Amino acid sequence: MPYYHQLGAIPPKRHTQFKKSDGSLYHEEVMGLRGFSGIQTILYREFRPTSVIRSEHLKSEVVTYGRDEVSLEHHHLVTKNFCSTGDSISARNWLMGNQQVLIGLATPTESMQSFFRNATCDELLFVHHGSGIVKTQFGDLPYRSGDYVILPVGTTFQIDIQTPTKFLVVESTGRIEIPRRYRNEYGQLLEHSPYCERDIRIPRTLNTRSDRGEFEVQIKTGNQLSRIILDHHPFDVVGWDGYLYPWIFNIADFEPITGRVHQPPPVHQTFSSDGFVVCSFVPRLYDYHPLSIPVPYNHSNVNSDEVLYYVDGNFMSRRGIDIGSFTHHPAGIPHGPHPGTVEASLGQRETKELAVMIDTFAPLRLTTLASQYVDESYMKSWVS
Repeated sequence: MPYYHQLGAIPPKRHTQFKKSDGSLYHEEVMGLRGFSGIQTILYREFRPTSVIRSEHLKSEVVTYGRDEVSLEHHHLVTKNFCSTGDSISARNWLMGNQQVLIGLATPTESMQSFFRNATCDELLFVHHGSGIVKTQFGDLPYRSGDYVILPVGTTFQIDIQTPTKFLVVESTGRIEIPRRYRNEYGQLLEHSPYCERDIRIPRTLNTRSDRGEFEVQIKTGNQLSRIILDHHPFDVVGWDGYLYPWIFNIADFEPITGRVHQPPPVHQTFSSDGFVVCSFVPRLYDYHPLSIPVPYNHSNVNSDEVLYYVDGNFMSRRGIDIGSFTHHPAGIPHGPHPGTVEASLGQRETKELAVMIDTFAPLRLTTLASQYVDESYMKSWVS
């Protein structure tokens, strides 16, 4: 999505003959968004992408939420010791969501043997820790701690785990994009953007597979999971070009925007989507007005819920929050710094915090699974 890219062998003009050495044709596949009016990529394949031996429904993926008649309150999910098993798909556990976004965690214990495609949603995988390779039809993307891995809707992928990995997983019905205000009319990132094209990692090599046999691709469409069996390896692409492909940005490459007085959360924005934004809180200098108050002021989320996932360091405005925890501050009631943190911040020069924030524009609900992680004392933690 960030910019036009070409990889592998492609013909000089689209929708024209592109022949193999034996005189037969490669198979062209146009993969695009919003019909044919959005961004797209054209892939050239060894085999027909439509060669499906069989297909079957696997199971429902409907997320179960807690009761509707719950009180309006802030939540702290103590997920430091969260642990799940399986591969990068089966290990996913959803903790909160709404009709536009799902948020969860995964600690896969094995590499994927089959392939996966989300046919409805974009996916964002934030790598809290670990390393491995995200293999796709567009090429391989090695990942490491701190990476945001963006997988556009329709991407077929397989994740190889190399070192123990923990993912923060976000599934979005809208496109996960670079915020519009960071881009000019040509899509180039502007000078005031907190990151630029040099910070973005994209597929650079193709590992074209010409294997024949039976290959399972699990496909999620809406709330249903199915699988198809192809008669060829799904990574049979010999070349592609376009704007639609997976990419990676590391949180360490986010350049914080600071000021004389405390800056509002939008300065931390990293990605946008139809129903939410993603922000990165990274180590940075504090505000430098002589009378500045470094911690955030009390604020009301009038029309958005705020979720923070704590990655590393000591978050300046919170007490009793450990690495790997979530906080959820819903719309309708104000939230702000814990007692004592304002005074403690005065005169401080910098913060070493690292956190991912997700602000949603529709109310979030906790899943039934999330109830086992709830810190019941959190709502009263502002009472001094």
